[in-house]
Amino acid sequence: MAIIEQRLVGMGLELPEPLKVREGLRMPFAWVRVRGNRAYISGHVACNPDGTLAKPLGKVGGDVSPEQGYASARLVALAHLASLKRAVGDLDRVTAWLRVFAMVNVAPGFNETPLVTNGYSDLILELYGSEAGCHARSSIGMAIPLNAPVNCEAEVEIDG
Repeated sequence: MAIIEQRLVGMGLELPEPLKVREGLRMPFAWVRVRGNRAYISGHVACNPDGTLAKPLGKVGGDVSPEQGYASARLVALAHLASLKRAVGDLDRVTAWLRVFAMVNVAPGFNETPLVTNGYSDLILELYGSEAGCHARSSIGMAIPLNAPVNCEAEVEIDG
């Protein structure tokens, strides 16, 4: 078993199935687009192991606590890892996490989006270490599709 997958198992984490969306919701894009030694990961939301949308849903700082937002961001990272694995075959092929763009569904007045997005970053750093896991990041507040608390996109470097 690959190193990153062993770490996931050791942490008691499971990569989810692809997101299951409601009938009629068309998603005409690639979840991961590989070009050369880069993989561009489309925006993902938190999902359960079976691919269903993870709860709670709503705005962080209102319906969703910052701690629940953090947990949601962590699930988004797992969804990214699952899509990467399907696209490149082996998570050990990721040599560097380059950039994460996080969008947090915020209630009026909530401005601590970095605390929420740390759920994503902390998991990537724990799995890949400070060298390969270190990434540039933005964390902004906005309305999110499906009323998910967090949506992230990312860019990684992969080996040849």
